Amino acid sequence: MTSSTSEQELFRYLEERFGCAQAASDCARACAVRAGLLGPEGDGEQERVRRKGVLCAEVCDATCVVLSEQNRLDEAGVRAQLEWCRTVCLETAQALDGQPGGEKAARACRTCAQACVDFAALLTVW
Repeated sequence: MTSSTSEQELFRYLEERFGCAQAASDCARACAVRAGLLGPEGDGEQERVRRKGVLCAEVCDATCVVLSEQNRLDEAGVRAQLEWCRTVCLETAQALDGQPGGEKAARACRTCAQACVDFAALLTVW
Protein backbone atom coordinates (compact mmCIF):
# COMPACT_ATOMS: atom_id res chain seq x y z
CA MET A 1 0.00 0.00 0.00
CA THR A 2 1.23 3.48 -0.69
CA SER A 3 1.28 6.20 1.95
CA SER A 4 -1.43 8.06 0.00
CA THR A 5 -3.89 5.20 0.47
CA SER A 6 -6.68 6.33 2.74
CA GLU A 7 -7.58 4.47 5.92
CA GLN A 8 -10.93 3.53 4.37
CA GLU A 9 -9.21 1.99 1.33
CA LEU A 10 -6.90 0.07 3.64
CA PHE A 11 -9.85 -1.39 5.57
CA ARG A 12 -11.59 -2.34 2.30
CA TYR A 13 -8.39 -3.95 1.05
CA LEU A 14 -8.05 -6.02 4.22
CA GLU A 15 -11.72 -7.03 4.18
CA GLU A 16 -11.44 -8.17 0.57
CA ARG A 17 -8.20 -10.00 1.26
CA PHE A 18 -9.72 -11.98 4.10
CA GLY A 19 -12.97 -12.45 2.18
CA CYS A 20 -11.01 -14.08 -0.62
CA ALA A 21 -9.04 -16.18 1.85
CA GLN A 22 -12.31 -17.29 3.50
CA ALA A 23 -13.81 -18.26 0.13
CA ALA A 24 -10.65 -20.23 -0.66
CA SER A 25 -10.84 -21.93 2.73
CA ASP A 26 -14.52 -22.84 2.20
CA CYS A 27 -13.69 -24.26 -1.22
CA ALA A 28 -10.75 -26.24 0.17
CA ARG A 29 -12.92 -27.69 2.94
CA ALA A 30 -15.72 -28.65 0.53
CA CYS A 31 -13.26 -30.25 -1.89
CA ALA A 32 -11.48 -32.15 0.88
CA VAL A 33 -14.79 -33.49 2.20
CA ARG A 34 -15.91 -34.38 -1.30
CA ALA A 35 -12.62 -36.14 -2.06
CA GLY A 36 -12.93 -38.09 1.19
CA LEU A 37 -16.46 -39.18 0.30
CA LEU A 38 -15.30 -40.58 -3.02
CA GLY A 39 -12.52 -42.58 -1.42
CA PRO A 40 -9.42 -43.96 -3.13
CA GLU A 41 -11.34 -46.63 -5.05
CA GLY A 42 -13.83 -46.04 -7.78
CA ASP A 43 -14.07 -45.71 -11.49
CA GLY A 44 -11.82 -43.48 -13.54
CA GLU A 45 -14.23 -40.54 -13.47
CA GLN A 46 -14.53 -40.65 -9.68
CA GLU A 47 -10.76 -40.78 -9.34
CA ARG A 48 -10.38 -37.78 -11.68
CA VAL A 49 -12.90 -35.78 -9.63
CA ARG A 50 -11.23 -36.83 -6.37
CA ARG A 51 -7.82 -35.73 -7.63
CA LYS A 52 -9.24 -32.40 -8.82
CA GLY A 53 -10.74 -31.88 -5.37
CA VAL A 54 -7.46 -32.64 -3.62
CA LEU A 55 -5.52 -30.30 -5.93
CA CYS A 56 -8.11 -27.58 -5.45
CA ALA A 57 -7.92 -27.91 -1.66
CA GLU A 58 -4.13 -27.62 -1.80
CA VAL A 59 -4.15 -24.59 -4.11
CA CYS A 60 -6.82 -22.87 -2.02
CA ASP A 61 -4.84 -23.53 1.15
CA ALA A 62 -1.71 -22.07 -0.45
CA THR A 63 -3.70 -19.03 -1.58
CA CYS A 64 -5.01 -18.52 1.96
CA VAL A 65 -1.43 -18.47 3.21
CA VAL A 66 -0.40 -15.93 0.58
CA LEU A 67 -3.37 -13.67 1.34
CA SER A 68 -3.50 -13.91 5.10
CA GLU A 69 0.16 -13.80 6.08
CA GLN A 70 2.54 -10.93 5.70
CA ASN A 71 4.77 -12.44 3.06
CA ARG A 72 7.18 -10.81 0.69
CA LEU A 73 5.43 -11.58 -2.59
CA ASP A 74 5.14 -8.64 -4.91
CA GLU A 75 1.94 -7.75 -6.71
CA ALA A 76 2.81 -9.94 -9.69
CA GLY A 77 3.32 -12.93 -7.39
CA VAL A 78 0.00 -12.36 -5.63
CA ARG A 79 -1.77 -11.95 -8.98
CA ALA A 80 -0.22 -15.20 -10.25
CA GLN A 81 -1.38 -17.05 -7.12
CA LEU A 82 -4.90 -15.62 -7.46
CA GLU A 83 -5.07 -16.59 -11.14
CA TRP A 84 -3.86 -20.11 -10.39
CA CYS A 85 -6.46 -20.47 -7.65
CA ARG A 86 -9.21 -19.09 -9.90
CA THR A 87 -8.33 -21.47 -12.72
CA VAL A 88 -8.11 -24.56 -10.51
CA CYS A 89 -11.38 -23.65 -8.76
CA LEU A 90 -13.26 -23.28 -12.05
CA GLU A 91 -11.82 -26.54 -13.41
CA THR A 92 -12.81 -28.32 -10.20
CA ALA A 93 -16.31 -26.84 -10.25
CA GLN A 94 -16.76 -28.14 -13.80
CA ALA A 95 -15.55 -31.59 -12.74
CA LEU A 96 -18.02 -31.56 -9.85
CA ASP A 97 -20.98 -30.51 -12.02
CA GLY A 98 -23.31 -33.45 -12.43
CA GLN A 99 -21.60 -35.51 -9.71
CA PRO A 100 -24.05 -36.76 -7.07
CA GLY A 101 -23.61 -34.58 -3.99
CA GLY A 102 -21.07 -32.32 -5.68
CA GLU A 103 -23.23 -29.19 -5.83
CA LYS A 104 -22.02 -27.63 -2.56
CA ALA A 105 -18.35 -28.07 -3.42
CA ALA A 106 -18.88 -26.76 -6.97
CA ARG A 107 -20.65 -23.69 -5.58
CA ALA A 108 -17.80 -23.09 -3.08
CA CYS A 109 -15.28 -23.39 -5.91
CA ARG A 110 -17.13 -20.83 -8.03
CA THR A 111 -17.43 -18.45 -5.06
CA CYS A 112 -13.69 -18.73 -4.48
CA ALA A 113 -12.92 -18.14 -8.18
CA GLN A 114 -15.03 -14.97 -8.14
CA ALA A 115 -13.42 -13.80 -4.90
CA CYS A 116 -10.01 -14.20 -6.55
CA VAL A 117 -11.14 -12.03 -9.47
CA ASP A 118 -12.64 -9.42 -7.13
CA PHE A 119 -9.55 -9.27 -4.96
CA ALA A 120 -7.17 -9.04 -7.92
CA ALA A 121 -9.10 -5.94 -9.03
CA LEU A 122 -8.10 -4.25 -5.74
CA LEU A 123 -4.39 -4.84 -6.18
CA THR A 124 -3.88 -1.74 -8.29
CA VAL A 125 -3.27 0.32 -5.12
CA TRP A 126 -1.05 -2.24 -3.46
